[in-house]
Amino acid sequence: MGKKRKHSEAESAAPPKKDDSSPERPKRTLLGWKDKTQDAEETKAAPEFRNKEKVLVTCSRRISFRYRHLMLNIVSLLPHCKKDSKVEAKSSKGATLNELVELKGSSSCLFFECRKHKDLYMWMVKSPSGPSVKFLVNAVHTMEELKLTGNHLKGSRPLLTFSSNFDKDVHWKLLKEMLTQVFGIPKEHRKSKPYHDHVFAFSIVDDHIWFRNYQISVPHNEADKVARGGLDKMTLVEVGPRFCLNPIKIFGGSFGGPTLYENPFYVSPNQIRALEKRNKAGKFAKKIKAKTRKKMHEISNPLEPDEFADMWKDDE
Repeated sequence: MGKKRKHSEAESAAPPKKDDSSPERPKRTLLGWKDKTQDAEETKAAPEFRNKEKVLVTCSRRISFRYRHLMLNIVSLLPHCKKDSKVEAKSSKGATLNELVELKGSSSCLFFECRKHKDLYMWMVKSPSGPSVKFLVNAVHTMEELKLTGNHLKGSRPLLTFSSNFDKDVHWKLLKEMLTQVFGIPKEHRKSKPYHDHVFAFSIVDDHIWFRNYQISVPHNEADKVARGGLDKMTLVEVGPRFCLNPIKIFGGSFGGPTLYENPFYVSPNQIRALEKRNKAGKFAKKIKAKTRKKMHEISNPLEPDEFADMWKDDE
């Protein structure tokens, strides 16, 4: 039998096959189609800052109903906040709250602390490194009490306005920055609405921070939602709530640390009540002294017997 002829190794290599498949489709996103060139340009560009601020709002036990309603009003105004159960107001509350803020994945905290069922203190804290501010809350008026005519969309983003006094001293600048971070709703937050229909106004009067919430009211017709040239007729209608913040101390850490600022004009509510009691006690002491002086005067200056005292009495 004849042997089979072997193929020579020097046989020319077969030419590569052409790829007849269709070109790769661009990536599809919610905003449209994306090419690889666009992705490369986006990776080369510097990453944009994204505000991921989350605020934990909680209160102490045995809080009064008015202060609890104020806390709920603030929760309804801030869609980026998380409400938690009550915390015992003890000396170790700082460590407990720091751990709670970390578990909730928050970066800030508003803690309402009620003492003697009368005084309300508010802690505004940046966790975990600080700073933190302790306020005394005065002149509290909730939305339920005021019954104002203003109304705005729930979850909409507010415009923050500050009076010019905030740029005078260093501690006011720090408080302005903290208020901006806590009360400013992040852009494109999943629970927020992309509208600006109300204003948070912070103003300093008598070394106190006064808070007001106003609705932006613009006149409009049925045909045009916003009348052309009607922005000059824009008005502000108050919505509520109202409260006043008296800064007590600014600490360098979270719920404590070195004291950065202490208010020299702060007087605690206990001292005010003690002074009122002393004034009332002074009035009572004056009344008693006046009575004793009257008795001593009557004893030292007795009246002469009246000659006609028994004149109209019938003889027995």
